Amino acid sequence: MRIERQVAFWLAALLVTVLLLWLLSSVLMPFVAGMALAYLLNPVANRLQRMGINRLVACIVILGVAVVLFFVLLVAVVPLLVTQLSHLADNVPGYITRFQELARTLAAEQGDTLSKWLGIDIFEKLGLGEGKPTDVAGPLGNLVGKGMSWLSGLVGSIISGGSTLIGLASLLVITPVVAFYMLVDWERMMRTLDGLVPVEHRETVRRLAHEIDRAIGGFLRGQSLVCLFLGAWYGFGLLLIGLNFGFVIGLTGGLLSFIPFVGSLAVLVISSILAIVQGWPSLWLLVMVLAVVGTGQFLEGNVLTPRLVGASVGVHPVWLMFALLAFGSLFGFTGLLVAVPLAAAIGVLIRFGIERYRESALYRGTGA
Repeated sequence: MRIERQVAFWLAALLVTVLLLWLLSSVLMPFVAGMALAYLLNPVANRLQRMGINRLVACIVILGVAVVLFFVLLVAVVPLLVTQLSHLADNVPGYITRFQELARTLAAEQGDTLSKWLGIDIFEKLGLGEGKPTDVAGPLGNLVGKGMSWLSGLVGSIISGGSTLIGLASLLVITPVVAFYMLVDWERMMRTLDGLVPVEHRETVRRLAHEIDRAIGGFLRGQSLVCLFLGAWYGFGLLLIGLNFGFVIGLTGGLLSFIPFVGSLAVLVISSILAIVQGWPSLWLLVMVLAVVGTGQFLEGNVLTPRLVGASVGVHPVWLMFALLAFGSLFGFTGLLVAVPLAAAIGVLIRFGIERYRESALYRGTGA
């Protein structure tokens, strides 16, 4: 019964952990953020330590630089983004109205031609009724309205989970303190945890821990660099071609690129609609938008992701999106912080379980 008791113990521990995360999600946010920051900065501290710098001094320097950069970003960049996003939100109704007018005009002028070319009644297929091209604006407006409502609800849920005044203050104050102490004591904590592992399973646990660390670290560090590059590429690219609000759309899309393909798709859809409305009747601005986004996608898929992230981290985009949505829904902003590490860790454990299963007598059929 030894194995059964171990399985029961770990399942109970997992359930208790999930329950505590759910109950204390708002309180845990600065601590989880501090742990994540310490984890990301630990390789830098190790490198400085190997160069002969005392670890305490190295941690002070690293966190000092990180805090200064964060507050510079908070003071200089965030207000600009907020202002631009506010202006964009104010102009959204006008863009929607203009886009509806263009859709109505195109439907009236080209609807019959398109239906004949496709061999079907396109308005009937779209549920608009036969011979009603001017009704395009209604369903289109409803679709856009539903999309904006969903986006507002998503942003509101994230904000309500982690950006109240008290939560923000605790995040700014507690997170650097937690990160500092964990960064200073990182090696000692790892040795303590390693010493708690049963000797019989120590090598296996070490191998799994190494694979989990490689998956989490490789994805977080690599994908963060990809996001920075894409944000700069889309932001400055759309700004240079003259697209209204192109810079803020590009930067936001770069941040959303942390979820593979989501950021680029958002940039493509939003900037294409703005390009059509802004440049009509000329489509040259739309062509330039497609060139900027297409080039960014080519660089992401063929240069950035293979070199910076690699295929070995084992975090599939679909699994990542599910983890972000599931943990974000259950635990709020804290869930978003732990989603990627847990997704990577679960992926490693699942691959380990499959590997053991294929080595077992049950799979090979060599045992009773």
